Amino acid sequence: LREVQGLSQPSHQQTFLNQLREITGINDIQVLQQALKFCFSDVIDLTGDDKDDLQRAIALSLEESNRAFRETGITDEEQAISRVLEASIAENKASLKRTHPEVWSDSPNPYDRKRQDNCPVGLKNVGNTCWFSAVIQSLFNLLEFRRLVLNFNPPANAQDLPRNQKEHRNLPFMRELRYLFALLVGSKRKYVDPSRAVEILKDAFKSNDSQQQDVSEFTHKLLDWLEDAFQIKAEEERDGEKPKNPMVELFYGRFLAVGVLEGKKFENTEMFGQYPLQVNGFKDLHECLEAAMIEGEIESLHSENSAKSGQEHWFTELPPVLTFELSRFEFNQALGRPEKIHNKLEFPPILYLDRYMHKNRELTRIKRDEIKRLKEYLTVLQQRLERYLSYGSGPKRFPLVDVLQYALEFASSKPVCTSPVDDLGASAPSSGTLPAQTSPSTVEQQGPSSSDVPSTSPVQRSVIHKPFTQSRIPPDLPMHPAPRHITEEELSVLEGCLHRWRTEVENDTRDLQESISRIHRTIELMYFDKTMIQVPYRLHAVLVHEGQANAGHYWAYIYDHHQNRWMKYNDISVTKSTWEELERDSFGGYRNASAYCLMYINDKEQYLIEEEFNKETGQVLVGMDTLPSDLRDYVKEDNKRFEKELEEWDAELAQKAQQEKLLSQIPRAPAPSPAPVQAGEPEYLEQPSRTDLSKHLKEDSVQAINKALAEQEDRSPESSHNASAQPAPNQRVVEVAIPDVGTFVIESEEGGYDDEVMLTPNMQGIIMAIGKARNVYDRCGPEAGFFKAIKLEYTRLLKLAQEDPPPECDYRLRHAIVYFIQNQAPKKIIERTLLEQFGDHNLSFDERCRNIMKVAQAKLEMIKPDEVNMEEYERWHQDYRNFRETTMFLMVGLEFFQKKSYMEALLYLIYAYQNNKELLSKGPYRGHDEELISHYRRECLLKLNEHAAALFESGDDQEVNNGLIIMNELIVPCLPLLLVDEMEEKDIVAVEDMRNRWCSYLGQEMEPNLQEKLTDFLPKLLDCSTEIKGFNDPPKLPSYSTHELCERYARIMLSLSRTPADGR
Repeated sequence: LREVQGLSQPSHQQTFLNQLREITGINDIQVLQQALKFCFSDVIDLTGDDKDDLQRAIALSLEESNRAFRETGITDEEQAISRVLEASIAENKASLKRTHPEVWSDSPNPYDRKRQDNCPVGLKNVGNTCWFSAVIQSLFNLLEFRRLVLNFNPPANAQDLPRNQKEHRNLPFMRELRYLFALLVGSKRKYVDPSRAVEILKDAFKSNDSQQQDVSEFTHKLLDWLEDAFQIKAEEERDGEKPKNPMVELFYGRFLAVGVLEGKKFENTEMFGQYPLQVNGFKDLHECLEAAMIEGEIESLHSENSAKSGQEHWFTELPPVLTFELSRFEFNQALGRPEKIHNKLEFPPILYLDRYMHKNRELTRIKRDEIKRLKEYLTVLQQRLERYLSYGSGPKRFPLVDVLQYALEFASSKPVCTSPVDDLGASAPSSGTLPAQTSPSTVEQQGPSSSDVPSTSPVQRSVIHKPFTQSRIPPDLPMHPAPRHITEEELSVLEGCLHRWRTEVENDTRDLQESISRIHRTIELMYFDKTMIQVPYRLHAVLVHEGQANAGHYWAYIYDHHQNRWMKYNDISVTKSTWEELERDSFGGYRNASAYCLMYINDKEQYLIEEEFNKETGQVLVGMDTLPSDLRDYVKEDNKRFEKELEEWDAELAQKAQQEKLLSQIPRAPAPSPAPVQAGEPEYLEQPSRTDLSKHLKEDSVQAINKALAEQEDRSPESSHNASAQPAPNQRVVEVAIPDVGTFVIESEEGGYDDEVMLTPNMQGIIMAIGKARNVYDRCGPEAGFFKAIKLEYTRLLKLAQEDPPPECDYRLRHAIVYFIQNQAPKKIIERTLLEQFGDHNLSFDERCRNIMKVAQAKLEMIKPDEVNMEEYERWHQDYRNFRETTMFLMVGLEFFQKKSYMEALLYLIYAYQNNKELLSKGPYRGHDEELISHYRRECLLKLNEHAAALFESGDDQEVNNGLIIMNELIVPCLPLLLVDEMEEKDIVAVEDMRNRWCSYLGQEMEPNLQEKLTDFLPKLLDCSTEIKGFNDPPKLPSYSTHELCERYARIMLSLSRTPADGR
């Protein structure tokens, strides 16, 4: 009803017009007014005294409200906010099926989740809810708001609820918000889980539309719900007076709208909560506020009988907590989707709002008029200064001071001339006379000795200068530009004038610059007199969004008013920060992160941030002492549960240590079948984090060394010798030297193994692991030996995957599993790959390897079809094959490049770059260094371009054609590949260099056939299209074994590291 009553008011109409303009992107005021008129054609005018109209409006409003409630059970606002919650819950469920960077999983070690000292408590991201964390933490750190929530008591008649939809929603939410705030105060956990509050919101709103809503809208609605909850309590406690709502008192203010609409003046007061500000086109917060407070032609506000429209906003009452919504999203009509505005917008830590207050209206208007006058004068001065700094009438302009300096340098230069005829003396005719065709200028250069030759011979003709073929430097050409004829008197006058003019221009320029600086300073200080710095607001929180309009991550910077420092609240992580970091992440313009909400608090209202004191002792209350008794008990119970987790963890570690101690004291005997190992997933599949890896490896290494020493003492040298000295009759003893592993003496039947397969790095590691597991195999049998060997091999590969080797030593080329681990392949994929390697038939060369091979093959057969997605398995292996193929393209291309075979190198490098880019789109470790490939691809193109230009300059028809073939078939098709990614600045510069090289020929004299060919070719080169033309089939790659590939790759990468390269 309030909205219906306000529609007829001019300020409301203007507000709706502004909202329509922002949503639709349409700036035509007539179109917007027609749309607004059509939308509200059935609005009843309640500004008159007709009581029937009022009754009819109330009836229509109730009928519409009841119909909406009957159909859905909730209001339109509730449906809108439910979409946010549904999106959050859907994302939470989807996170079980896919990895999401914003979803945190709890560490099994509770000590990793323990709160350190009095560090602020974080909030767990339960699935696309980082916006919830940012908003809640900002409000929680307002101590007055925290007190209101913690001390909120449900109404006494709560057992009779729900009386309506709002109470059914708000009171349970307030209960969970109190619990959440209490945990943030006194929990012993590093972070707490807000799922119950989110779940209540989800249950309260039902919607089939899961579209993500604007987070600012959610913040606005959240404050509305809190307002409603406190209103219930306020109405219960009132004593005949109008109840005061603490949420309204804290977050809502009022402004006066005065203006003219279609010639009629209006003035009315409106309440506001979060104040919206446009970002686009403004450089700082004050500019945004000035634009928001003034709409339309403000001159018409003070003139009579004006048909223009405009209005001013003046704050009459500011809230203690003032929140600005920065509109960083706009709808792109051409693309049909919203886009984020990444423009830089500065905001101060202290904001003085005196200039926007109604009590300062007259003074502010005077200052605004003065600023307007100064800015107009500033524009004139800047235009005058620009004429000095960009002098000239052509497309290229230069500072006038420099132009005069260049003229002075030219006038002062002395001409020094030489003739190329002197350089040709050695090849001139021996008779000492010149041919009849010699040009007059040449004769003139000969001096008196050639005076007998007529200067105007009938057979004389001018020399035709043909570029690239018969070019000669014109005779009598000065070594540098200089006046040909000037007297000392003329030079003296000219130098005096140029010196004087240059000094005058320098003085004028300096005076203009100083005047502009003074005006800027005057404008900056206009509002800093004592009368205009009486309403300070301090920045309390900045809510930041990183990403695009349809996706991203949220976090908050919140000021700790007692420690006088900024803190960064990023889900479970709470860290110290600085104003410099806040500027970088919040102002925008630097990357995709920028502030979307600013929360300022009245710097004079200290109760907002004051801590509580004990009324009896006067001491500051901290932690649990600030909580009501019911919440204190709730937090204590949760802390007890967490302490129990810590105790259970300690007991589990102590039990493991005791078991290891007992096992080390038991006499060694043949172990039973290792059934327990098969009960769960093989432990070699566990992938520890990088921080825990070194600890796990150290523990495993110590245990392995101790076991090996004990087993070695139990085993006599004689038995060891007898076990390996007698080969079977049908076998032969073969020594196999395996690189990086050593020389193995193995027993193999004739043709029992493939030498090439045996020499692969995979087989080397497996043979080495089986050898290390020999003792376990001998004591416990093949299955135990298999598990020991496979664990050793996986541990070795995991360690390789965690290393950071030099470029020439890429472990991914040696082992597919290293590639899989680095790219976080599913454990089932890694398990099957490792089993297949241990099940390779080439391991049948001796009994131990053969038995372990059979165990691995049996394990493979036990894998059920639904346990491993074979399509996914094949995709991972295909990606690895693509990675090896990309490596070969890169390696061969670089080898050709070093041989200066640039045409051959280019095609390999193009395919290497394209394949590598596709791999990197799936993950950062899927391919090679993109900058490396890009650099050599670019160098190939530049060198081929120079070669083609040299062929063109030769003037020979065949060479010119060859140069144009290189350009048309190699260079031009590659240009879109360099232009498609606008972020690669070096590629764009290279394209411009190549184009400039050929455009430099325009205007030069050349033979007509060359001019014609250049004219036909240049449009292809200058085509700005990024459409990628088709290339020939990729070049055939030679077949390399893994060792050959690794050796050649290492060799070429080492040679590159010794070769200086621009940009590398």
